[in-house]
Amino acid sequence: MIRDDIKAALVTAMKAGEKADTATLRLVQSAIKNRDIEARTGKAPDSDDALVVEVLQKMVKQRRESIEMFVKGGRQELADAEGAEIAVIERFLPQQMSEAETSAAIEAIKAELGASGMKDMGRVMAELKARHAQTLDMSKASGLVKAALS
Repeated sequence: MIRDDIKAALVTAMKAGEKADTATLRLVQSAIKNRDIEARTGKAPDSDDALVVEVLQKMVKQRRESIEMFVKGGRQELADAEGAEIAVIERFLPQQMSEAETSAAIEAIKAELGASGMKDMGRVMAELKARHAQTLDMSKASGLVKAALS
């Protein structure tokens, strides 16, 4: 399980004295615990790994947005720190699909559903998310789906 891998990496980072990795892994564990609490009242993903991957993907997305803002604001040192956090977090994410694999998956779903225009985008995106949420960046997939349906 990914959760166990994160705990083991935290112990290793603490023993090695890697302060940046330790801090990032603690942030990850905190975010996962917060998501666990939210899942008690709402709908939780089917598997624990799906929940953890969802949290990790959200954290990476937040950091990428922060990097963009820091670079625009001329704070490269903060952007570099966020980049280092992304590197630590991405070690625990499953391998992401390439653009070609994503396009192939979109075409397969499009053919299956008989999708022909932009009115079908919601159905295609929902099916894509159901099948490939853990291995796909949905924001990038959105643009590819839009291009495939137009």
